This record gives sequence, C-alpha cells and structure tokens, in this order.
Amino acid sequence: MDNIIKNMKYDSDGLIPAVVVDASDNEVLMVAYMNSESLKMTIESGKMTYWSRSRQKFWVKGETSGNIQVVKEIRADCDKDCLLFKVEQKGRAACHTGYRSCFFNKYVNGEWKECGEKIFDPGEVYGKKNG
Repeated sequence: MDNIIKNMKYDSDGLIPAVVVDASDNEVLMVAYMNSESLKMTIESGKMTYWSRSRQKFWVKGETSGNIQVVKEIRADCDKDCLLFKVEQKGRAACHTGYRSCFFNKYVNGEWKECGEKIFDPGEVYGKKNG
C-alpha cells in the first residue's frame, strides 16, 4: 500500500484532488483534497478521509452530519495526479450546504441557478456559522 500512496503525484502543498462519485448512479458528489496520510487513512478505514485546506486538519466525511462515504472503488488518472473514488453515500447528502451533490449550481441563460433538492439545514447540523 505504501508504494501506491508514494507513487501518486501530489502538488507543491502535498495535496491531490479527489473526485467523489456515487457508486450506484455515478453522480458527482464532490471534489476535495487529500494528502498521502489521508489517502492512507481512507484505504485503511474504508471511509473517505480528506485534508481540509482551510482548517489544516483531517476530516472524515460525515463525522458531524452522519453522511459518511464508504469507499467501493479507487481509481487514478493516467498521470496519477488525481483520484476518483466511487462511494456508497450513507445518508442522503454529500454537500455541507445540505444538497445531495456539491454541484447543485447550473449555468442557465447567463446566470447560475440552484437545482436539486436541499436535504438538510446546515445550520441545524453544523451550527449557525456554517449554515
């Protein structure tokens, strides 16, 4: 496992983007960043674990909201500088804003429109500062 982790191409900050899709329907749920340690933690636990660039710490997806992501498959792109994870999304939402996917903004006729259903109130889950 260590060789697989070391052979990835991380950016100058030691990070690699992780594209996350629902294994059941291939909907893109989110994009986040990982470092070698969070990738190792993800492989070992089977739960998506990311590196938060803003908080400078590890976070297991769903540890606060209960909307965890269980890894079903891991792929790397041809340059090994981006990862694709197929996950089982436990709970209905992947986005911290309350939507199923972080990609709920759709460009229509020159402006952004929200699409999709808001599943939970982030203020109730994370507190008012994140809502």
